[in-house]
Amino acid sequence: MYEVGHWINGKQVAGTSGRTADIFNPHTGDVQGRVALASTAELDAAVAAAAKAQVAWGATNPQKRGRVMMALVGLINRDMDKMAEVLSREHGKTIPDAKGDIQRGLEVIEYCIGAPQMLKGEFTDSAGPGIDMYSMRQPLGVVAGITPFNFPAMIPLWKMGPALAAGNAMILKPSERDPSVPMMLAALCKEAGLPDGVLQVVNGDKESVDAILDNETIQAVGFVGSTPIAQYIYSRASANGKRAQCFGGAKNHMIIMPDADLDQAADALVGAGYGAAGERCMAISVAVPVGEATADALIERLIPRIEKLKVGPYTAGSDVDYGPVVTAAAKANILNLVESGVAQGAKLVVDGRNFALQGYENGFFVGPHLFDHVTPDMDIYRKEIFGPVLSTVRAKSYEDALKLAMDHEYGNGTAIFTRDGDTARDFANRVNVGMIGINVPIPVPLAYHTFGGWKKSGFGDLNQHGPDAFRFYTRTKTITSRWPSGIKEGSAFNFKAMD
Repeated sequence: MYEVGHWINGKQVAGTSGRTADIFNPHTGDVQGRVALASTAELDAAVAAAAKAQVAWGATNPQKRGRVMMALVGLINRDMDKMAEVLSREHGKTIPDAKGDIQRGLEVIEYCIGAPQMLKGEFTDSAGPGIDMYSMRQPLGVVAGITPFNFPAMIPLWKMGPALAAGNAMILKPSERDPSVPMMLAALCKEAGLPDGVLQVVNGDKESVDAILDNETIQAVGFVGSTPIAQYIYSRASANGKRAQCFGGAKNHMIIMPDADLDQAADALVGAGYGAAGERCMAISVAVPVGEATADALIERLIPRIEKLKVGPYTAGSDVDYGPVVTAAAKANILNLVESGVAQGAKLVVDGRNFALQGYENGFFVGPHLFDHVTPDMDIYRKEIFGPVLSTVRAKSYEDALKLAMDHEYGNGTAIFTRDGDTARDFANRVNVGMIGINVPIPVPLAYHTFGGWKKSGFGDLNQHGPDAFRFYTRTKTITSRWPSGIKEGSAFNFKAMD
């Protein structure tokens, strides 16, 4: 049994609220640790300390801040194996998935090494007679990140990297379900040269979240999680005058055209639908084959692939395709939705309801499920399941398939598999979804582009990582400058009207 406190002023400290939450081992169902849950007073004290530290950090030149990011890259690579093991133990991911989680966060830190380039302003010479105009990007001050359980390394790095490189201090409130990796990242930031207090990790629950939203010093909040919580945080943060970027749920469709390579499409669906036990906001959870012949051929290819999936603990290494889901409640919710799909008339062609793993009977493992003949009115189609469940909705035509993706309330990611360039181009131009894959099942942009969904998958004007992140974490100040003429000749000051 281990204890996780908070990271305050460059060191781990115990909580003082007297409240804690259990940290479960998803493989066994056992409690393996406890994490402190901060009070409002603890959060406010961390913010006050961060505000003091931010003054000097914000005045540090961008090159030096970039060098801290560069050092952090080396340290994360050094400790990759150790962090992946801790991440897998708390979250349930396989080791390769855990390393992928860390790597995708690391890529954003690599991008942040170029902070001087991203923070350059603009300059106009002679905007008027003897008048120059220029702009500068300045840090907001203290900002906050509220991050989810499903990517305990990647999303904290997506938040902290641009915020810190831009000169802000950050309050990070990670998920209480798997808090150890964010604490490890905070220690690595200190080792990389980040001054104490610039990054504070405050573990907590709703009390901490509300304290972040109501604290007047915090200028901006970034969040990733479910749509109801995203809407709540966006509304409350905005009402309190804060910037907010809040990313919510998803229901990602993959359209399979009759001309697609069906073996490639089936392989893509299995990886995108069941990897990480489906606990990804970019997971494909709806397959949309166009035409009955396409649907029949696709299902025929999917069934044997799904039935061969190996589910087990991360300690089994490369023999495992995915591990348990994060909590018993998550497992129960997934299985309840599966039961609703059966009750509402969908055909369960791969049934994982009775999956059990010898020696891990109390773990949070869920077998793979595949539904066919799903219709848009069913709960398994409308709701985000966040588990190893793939629903197949048969479309009569391309237009019907496109309409499914466009009409759904979520608009995070979508994909199309086809050999026809005109179809792919039309789909990319028309579909009202934020991230599009063309023969790519999980279209997560690289660090130098931006990540964000539309509709109820995203709230706020600016997305995560890429140039948008630096825009979000800075303010633009524009200066109009004119110096008196004649000084070089010893003349008197002579101001002329601007025109």
